[in-house]
Amino acid sequence: MHELSLCQAIAGVVKPYADGRHVDVVRVKIGALRQVVPDSLSFCWTLVRDYEDMPDTELELEFVAAEVKCRSCSRDSTITSHWSLLCPHCGSADVEVLHGDEFLVTSLDVS
Repeated sequence: MHELSLCQAIAGVVKPYADGRHVDVVRVKIGALRQVVPDSLSFCWTLVRDYEDMPDTELELEFVAAEVKCRSCSRDSTITSHWSLLCPHCGSADVEVLHGDEFLVTSLDVS
């Protein structure tokens, strides 16, 4: 379950920026290609936030669809399969990932 280590990394980013202030919400952007299970991440966050003394900090997740640009046919496409990065138009594997590999803490609400 790599979601636990991801939550530990999130807390490691949040705490220095919070600088002792109460953290109300942490917003995280996750790309579809990161293969993160949202329910597992949310559950692990409840464990980590208690351990890190942020017991009521909410985790808000924003998911980003996988998008690629095909080098063969020059078309941009949204990838709906998590297991294939083939261009849905021409079937080429020669694609550039435009979106979907993100994993970013985008903002915090502190009080």
